[in-house]
Amino acid sequence: MARPPASPDLFGAPEAAPAPPEGVRPLADRLRPATLSEVVGQDHLLGEEGSLARMLARGSLASLILWGPPGVGKTTIARLLAEAAGLRFTALSAVFSGVADLKRAFEEARARKSNGQGTLLFVDEIHRFNRAQQDGFLPVVEDGTVTLVGATTENPSFALNGALLSRCQVLVLKRLDDAALELLLTRAEALMGRALPLAPEARAVLRAMADGDGRYALNMAEQLFALPEGSAPLDPAGLSALLAKRAALYDKDREEHYNLISALHKSMRGSDPDAALYWFARMLTGGEDPRYIARRLTRFAAEDIGMADPRALPLAIAAWETFERMGSPEGELALAQLVVHLATAPKSNAVYLAFNEAMRAARETGSLMPPKHILNAPTKLMQEIGYGAGYAYDHEAEEGFSGQNYFPDEMGRRQFYRPTDRGAEAAIAERLARWAELRRKRKR
Repeated sequence: MARPPASPDLFGAPEAAPAPPEGVRPLADRLRPATLSEVVGQDHLLGEEGSLARMLARGSLASLILWGPPGVGKTTIARLLAEAAGLRFTALSAVFSGVADLKRAFEEARARKSNGQGTLLFVDEIHRFNRAQQDGFLPVVEDGTVTLVGATTENPSFALNGALLSRCQVLVLKRLDDAALELLLTRAEALMGRALPLAPEARAVLRAMADGDGRYALNMAEQLFALPEGSAPLDPAGLSALLAKRAALYDKDREEHYNLISALHKSMRGSDPDAALYWFARMLTGGEDPRYIARRLTRFAAEDIGMADPRALPLAIAAWETFERMGSPEGELALAQLVVHLATAPKSNAVYLAFNEAMRAARETGSLMPPKHILNAPTKLMQEIGYGAGYAYDHEAEEGFSGQNYFPDEMGRRQFYRPTDRGAEAAIAERLARWAELRRKRKR
């Protein structure tokens, strides 16, 4: 199918300016796929049974949100979808566009629609539009003026309006795996007519440095191709010295922040100290504030370990205080020690569950008074009406346990705390069982 003619850009000039000489264009641009079948790493969408492949086969391309990390082909896929569906491709960037730009794009799409030509409107970084701007897409999507394809690196659930999401299908693009990155490098070598000057181990390091970003992999490859022909193959150390290492994807205010703290929390809950240390290190290298991590570790000690290891909570506070006194990077070792302790400690959320159940009971029962026998009676009147009457002093009772009722008379006894058989809670469970037996005997 022939590519549709280029549409005007925002300034009225042709969208596609005359191409620069082949050697001047970046390698990633020269290797940009010409067909959907050439896109790598997204077979779950573009393979025979993929969502996009089925849409095109039916001739019913829906409005889409392409959600994925940088360098996985969002823009390329949108452009090729327009070609495959016979739509005019128009592109906007939410970073540089405003309401006037949107209105102009919509007016141009309406004019094309009246002439029987559909429009695929690609909006890069669509999450950067505010709510009002996002709402502006609703009527033109509903009436078919445009087929909207938005690209975002942010979780659409948080970044986009519910009304817009309900009118679009969200497709998740995967970060490129090792095989996909290797395919890109092989294509680059075929285009350049020579192999990358890398030892096999360094080639693996190059793919790892790309961190799933195909564009970044090709940009690094281009730097390597710039070395004099016949250069000795680089080993991993030589490669690292030549290329700056990419910073890990991490935004302390966005989804990755929550993804990694969730991974740390669940690794510790799953008693895997190695995975927990990895996610802890990932957060630190991403620039996370260690105080935030210390706060979450302290919460974990109370929520997921609790009475199974009563030392966990004071150790969490101690590690937090150690970091405050020593600062970074020395203090981070104390947090690492805490991560290992929490991951290897026996686990129990019995106190967490008990607290939540007690809170529900407190809300349900309102203002019930404590039983009179456990109330102090500092005045004669209070003594006369029965405050403190019949109170049994536990220290004077057999086994130091009186078995009296401490719940409101109208409520009856409830059990909130159910200790596990793990760690220190096993001994607590035995004591509670003994006290429950004594309570039953003394009621007879």
